[in-house]
Amino acid sequence: MNYVTSFILKFIMTTVILWIILGLFYDVSFLNILLTSIILSVISYIADVYILPYVSNFWATIADFGLAFAGIWIIAEFFYAANDSFADAALISAIFIAVGEYFFHRYMKSQVIDDRVSTSPSTLNISNKRMQTEFSSELDDNNKDK
Repeated sequence: MNYVTSFILKFIMTTVILWIILGLFYDVSFLNILLTSIILSVISYIADVYILPYVSNFWATIADFGLAFAGIWIIAEFFYAANDSFADAALISAIFIAVGEYFFHRYMKSQVIDDRVSTSPSTLNISNKRMQTEFSSELDDNNKDK
């Protein structure tokens, strides 16, 4: 259930940011904003679920910035007015989405992503304390003569 709630939160955040920037300043229709928001939210959420446990919040935010910038720009070139360039709109939108994603990733790591998945090998706790050291004879020139 946490996955559905977090996806809805991400979708609402993306839609509001795109509606403010693209809708109010670039006169993009709400249907196009909704389509862009759905595409970006689905791709970004899948990446967050599978990649976020293994990378830091900083790198995940950078990746979401790149995804939002490229995604908005490509979608805008195909679906919006053909005579306008939306590179600046995509950049501004991606910056605000990245800021929102920083806080969203903190929420995901604390509420949604399982802690067992996010442990790195250097902090792995081994519950079985019965370990044994392996001994073997070294093969070198000194041992050949004996």
